[in-house]
Amino acid sequence: TIRPVRRSYYDPSSAPGKGVVWEWENDSGSWTPYDMDVGITIQRAYEKQHPWVDLSAIGFCYVIDFATMGQINRQTQRKRRVRRRLDMVYPLVSGTLPKSQSWPASPGAVAAPPVPACACPQCLLVMSVKATVSAAGPSTTTLQPRKAPAVPPAAPKAPAPAPGAKAPDSMAAARGSLKPLAAQGGRRQAASTPTLSSASSSASPPGTGSGKASRPSLGTLNPSHLQRLAIAQSRVLIASGVPTVPVKNLTGSSPVNPALAGITGILMSAAGLPVCLTRPPKLVLHPPPVSKSEIQSIPGISHTCRKTTKKQAKKGKTPEEVLKKYLQKVRHPPDEDCTICMERLSAPSGYKGPQPAVKPDLVGKLVKCGHVFHLHCLVAMYNNGNKDGSLQCPTCKTIYGVKTGTQPPGKMEYHIIPHALPGHSDCKTIRIIYNIPPGVQGPEHPNPGKSFTARGFPRHCYLPDSEKGRKVLKLLLVAWDRRLIFAIGTSSTTGESDTVIWNEIHHKTEFGSNLTGHGYPDINYLDNVLAELAAQGITEESLAQEKD
Repeated sequence: TIRPVRRSYYDPSSAPGKGVVWEWENDSGSWTPYDMDVGITIQRAYEKQHPWVDLSAIGFCYVIDFATMGQINRQTQRKRRVRRRLDMVYPLVSGTLPKSQSWPASPGAVAAPPVPACACPQCLLVMSVKATVSAAGPSTTTLQPRKAPAVPPAAPKAPAPAPGAKAPDSMAAARGSLKPLAAQGGRRQAASTPTLSSASSSASPPGTGSGKASRPSLGTLNPSHLQRLAIAQSRVLIASGVPTVPVKNLTGSSPVNPALAGITGILMSAAGLPVCLTRPPKLVLHPPPVSKSEIQSIPGISHTCRKTTKKQAKKGKTPEEVLKKYLQKVRHPPDEDCTICMERLSAPSGYKGPQPAVKPDLVGKLVKCGHVFHLHCLVAMYNNGNKDGSLQCPTCKTIYGVKTGTQPPGKMEYHIIPHALPGHSDCKTIRIIYNIPPGVQGPEHPNPGKSFTARGFPRHCYLPDSEKGRKVLKLLLVAWDRRLIFAIGTSSTTGESDTVIWNEIHHKTEFGSNLTGHGYPDINYLDNVLAELAAQGITEESLAQEKD
């Protein structure tokens, strides 16, 4: 098999010119680079600081979300991780570009017959469909019951078939290999499954032809013909109760999407499988444009912006003084293990790190939940945490004191916009905008003194402007003041370390759809986020504490 090759040149300001390569994570966990044109499109949107880019304009049903560094399939909603590499350096060429070259130099230089690259049923099926579509040509395409299509003979000198003899079939080789595949379902649908046939303008009889007319490629097919085929096939199959298969943009102006729709239907039908082409739902991340005059403040909530700056002050001088407020000493420890060091409570603590200034055999009980630990272990756990004067039981997660986090400095804006969320048509929408710039990690962060990144900011989030939605917003403001919305760590979507990540309080970042799972409608979201806030020690009682 001889295939042509080519060499491409790109502008130095493009993604390959800058050494940028975009990759997606495959099922085996390794990374696969996008095609160069796709990578250039993604990089162009990334440099313009777009929150996401839709690749349907170049023929792919994917959306790249830069906030989560994920690739979302618009048909199946499956999400994959993507990443951006900066270490792929291509050679630079100065001067005028050379003429486009390919090998072989001319199509007639090699007369080798085409050979299938693979003999598997799928490849044979694809090749058989290509042969049928090429034989149909650019003439008017209609939907007819399946028959044995008559095609020109393989060689110009081949004699025409005798009257009554079966015409040569371009799909014979493929059908021979596909007989085991379509033995059951294919025969039952042979009389009713639609296929392509051509109403040619020429009056030549079946089985005859010049053999010299060039066959058009798939890219030259008339999009309207394939579009009519897809729509007609859809109507027939919908009436028969066949499940639908979403295909992007059946009525678009681009020839790519209608061609994909038609080929999808042809392949499914050729395999003996019913198919109905429908339009998939669209990803709507943001609301329609809103002017400043349409934005309203939220009744009952002062201001429209909150900022965080420095780390909150510690509420205890030493860990021992902090723990005294939450513990009772136990003189006779129970016959059970300490869940921190996993040693018996009747034995000394098994903690081997820096030794706290308490005896290793002392035991204490937390006053609210009643769980018992070595004092030595609790002091060590407190020293390894945020050291903000609060304590969280490692067994039941009960919080003692006011829990704060390590969220880096930033700004939180909130206001009402005049658009309704799906599932909340009776009210307007609360829009929250988080903005955290990159910076340097402080002493409370994983790597003090090291810089951290902040990807995908500003991040837009949405709540219904209902009574419960405003309650959630008020509690989110408390969480923001306590620095619990974000943290610095390793991103679960991109694998990048030392970056700003969400901190176990889920937000809805998709405005008009729910393809990613982070949108509406979601009837349980408000209750779920209230439970997540309560797990961080933020309840309605917290609102009273903040006022005090």
